[in-house]
Amino acid sequence: MTSLIDVIFLLLLFFMLSSTFTRFAEIPLTGANAGQGASAPEIPPLFMRLSENGVELNGQDYTLSNVIEQIDTIAPPKGQQLVVAPRDAVTSQRLVDLLVVLAARPDLSVVVLE
Repeated sequence: MTSLIDVIFLLLLFFMLSSTFTRFAEIPLTGANAGQGASAPEIPPLFMRLSENGVELNGQDYTLSNVIEQIDTIAPPKGQQLVVAPRDAVTSQRLVDLLVVLAARPDLSVVVLE
């Protein structure tokens, strides 16, 4: 008969070897700071509506995979602000997926509305 400690050791070994250790991606988020009132921007911000099935950029429907190319055609290379308004049914994972796609443009200032 197998002792209990042997069975526990085998179970522990099994779960250690069968689990995977993955590194999750990090998205840098910055909070708002108190400061002076904002002046009128020189470039009007882009408006993006995030839904469960797609993305609207300034009223035009796009998929998540090709939205960055559309931003590249519309926006100047520096100093552009993008306002993202997620719909009520959008999951947080969908928002994170969008932020990962938008991270390809580090000069883009992204503001997420509640």
